[in-house]
Amino acid sequence: MSGPDIPFWQQRFDTGQLPWDRGAPSPQLQVWLGDGSLMPGRIAVPGCGSGHEVVPLARGGFSVTAIDYAPGAVRLTQARLAAAGLVAEVVQADVLAWEPEAPFDAIYEQTCLCALHPDHWVAYAARLHAWLRPGGTLALLAMQAPREGAAQGLIEGPPYHVDVNALRAVLPADRWAWPRPPYRRVPHPANGWAELAILLTRR
Repeated sequence: MSGPDIPFWQQRFDTGQLPWDRGAPSPQLQVWLGDGSLMPGRIAVPGCGSGHEVVPLARGGFSVTAIDYAPGAVRLTQARLAAAGLVAEVVQADVLAWEPEAPFDAIYEQTCLCALHPDHWVAYAARLHAWLRPGGTLALLAMQAPREGAAQGLIEGPPYHVDVNALRAVLPADRWAWPRPPYRRVPHPANGWAELAILLTRR
């Protein structure tokens, strides 16, 4: 993956330095499941991390493919699934190189985009578009993590702040149907961060 290498991410999981990890599924996932925005089908979870969202998706009847770069994330997700008596495909791979066998009906994107250096957001967005079938859903939680010094390029390393205007540039309207703003702001327990909940449809 372009950006921090496997040892960087593995160290984070080994030491528990996971400030983006809520320790539980995002409450927004339950909203989308409850209101029918996400319906059972083939779904990808890139940057699955500790697998908190993989479990309720698998329990809800989805055919889940969870992808992460770090072996520690893969092991945590597999262990969480096993403890719940559930099955999902868990893949250790670089999301900028990995290809699915068939298009997905939906993608749940919560922490992968903000883990990639912004220089690679366009390439990642192209991957998301290619992975989805036409009419498929991108359920996106855009990390709002502004930090002092970011505007001067002094912040190094993830999670990167996902500015909504930058997001519109890398996920353009000719490829994605955007809902009208405002977008729901989902509080994050770490550092006063939050996420913008946005449902996009692949054109």
